[in-house]
Amino acid sequence: MNDLTTILSEPIARLGATTITLGYALAIGAILFLGLFVALVVALWRSAKARAVAAAEAADHARDAEARMAGILASQAEMQGRMGAIAEVFGARQAELTQSIGQRLDAMTGRLGQTMTEQTKSTHESLARLQERLAVIDTAQGNIQSLAGQVVQLQAILSNKQTRGAFGQSRMEAIVADGLPHGAYEFQATLSNGSRPDCLVKMPNGAPALAIDAKFPLEAWNAIRAAEGADLQKVAAQAFRRDIEVHVRDISEKYLIQGETQDTAFMFVPSESVFAEIHENFEGIVHKAHRARIVIVSPSLLMLSIQVIQAILKDARMREQAHLIQGEVIRLMEDVSRLDERVRKLQSHFGQSAKDIDDILVSTSKVTKRGQKIEALEFGAQPTEDDAGSVETTHAAGAKVEAGARVADSKTGQLRLRVVEGDE
Repeated sequence: MNDLTTILSEPIARLGATTITLGYALAIGAILFLGLFVALVVALWRSAKARAVAAAEAADHARDAEARMAGILASQAEMQGRMGAIAEVFGARQAELTQSIGQRLDAMTGRLGQTMTEQTKSTHESLARLQERLAVIDTAQGNIQSLAGQVVQLQAILSNKQTRGAFGQSRMEAIVADGLPHGAYEFQATLSNGSRPDCLVKMPNGAPALAIDAKFPLEAWNAIRAAEGADLQKVAAQAFRRDIEVHVRDISEKYLIQGETQDTAFMFVPSESVFAEIHENFEGIVHKAHRARIVIVSPSLLMLSIQVIQAILKDARMREQAHLIQGEVIRLMEDVSRLDERVRKLQSHFGQSAKDIDDILVSTSKVTKRGQKIEALEFGAQPTEDDAGSVETTHAAGAKVEAGARVADSKTGQLRLRVVEGDE
């Protein structure tokens, strides 16, 4: 023990005035060890407490997380339910929309098909009409070509003086022949002076005839149309005026004969355009022709004049036939008188027939009344073989009726009818 104390008292170091012994160092080490142990225990306790708190907090967080997870799961389930409902609604709506779109597409397809059919039909009809019009156009083109050929022929005719005169005369003859009856005109008739007008229209009541000339000079007119330049046209116009004046003078001298022809003659112009040109640009020629008692007429004016002459001829024929018409009217009045007499007789016959019908109606009414009385009578039983004798007895008794009466027996009963003659 003393050795231990000695060992513990043995100094091991000096710190200033303080001597540090082994015991003192061991005590200080023990104290330090104890302090470290206590600090370690406290640290472990605090660590355990912190772990417990952390575990509690973790448990709380876990519970909160579980609660949140449960809420999230519930929300997710609810969301899934809502999504399912929405999906069902969207599915139904989509089906309805698909059906509606299908119906509309079908209707639109039908309308489009109908429209296309109508458009196709209309197109076919339009093409058919177009083909018809093209055919008409082809026909018209052929007619135009034919007309062009005829115009060329007409130009060839008009270029020849003789054929041109024949053309004007034929047109005048056609107008006169269409408007007047046969016998009221004469072509190429010879007058007392040896002249031969193209047409001589016979007037009624012995009046002088009307002379018509169709030999209109067209050479100068064609020269006017062919002239180029003002000077050439002026020269051609002077030649045309001179030819017309000469022709008017010839008509006046040849065809106006006192007592044989009218004091007015017609100069026929076979073209409306030439007639209009004369009245527009050659008014002096027209005045000279009027003073010479010559009337320049176009085809339309000649037609109108012929219609006036036709009306005059018709009026003259009516005046000539006035006595015949009067006789026919007298005979017509006689027929009307006889018709009136026969109608009156027919009226009396109708009156007698009406009286006879009234008498017949009276007789039929009486017959009807007697028939009603017969229907009101009562019939007996059907006769048997045993009653044959009684029926014969009845007939025998019925035979003894008074004179002037008839008895009608019934074959099916014992009815006896008595009809008295002469009773109305």
